[in-house]
Amino acid sequence: QLRLVESGGGLVQAGGSLRLSCAASGRTFSTYAMGWFRQAPGKEREFVATIRRSGGSTYYANSVKGRFTISRDNAKNTVSLQMNSLKPEDTAVYYCAASRAGLDLPRQANNYDYWGQGTQVTVSS
Repeated sequence: QLRLVESGGGLVQAGGSLRLSCAASGRTFSTYAMGWFRQAPGKEREFVATIRRSGGSTYYANSVKGRFTISRDNAKNTVSLQMNSLKPEDTAVYYCAASRAGLDLPRQANNYDYWGQGTQVTVSS
């Protein structure tokens, strides 16, 4: 079992930055690949970024590549998403998720087993 709690969302102007954090409970955090997803009103949940269990590799959706950075600290059981150059279309509820499937960089939501409650990010134009 893994419990995930996101924080760091808020309201920011276009071009600004936010840093989301996700704290995980449990002793086996380092055995999970971690990911961030987002869901805008009226849209399906979409993949944003993922990071390998060791933290050595990452993968991003094209829409955020070069602007967002995912990182993790296995000693502190946390995963973060640094979001720069934010755009109004980044407005969504952001979720962190944990995958125990053994995949290196899972990008499908159905590969993830545990989800946080989400944190709202709103980017004004």
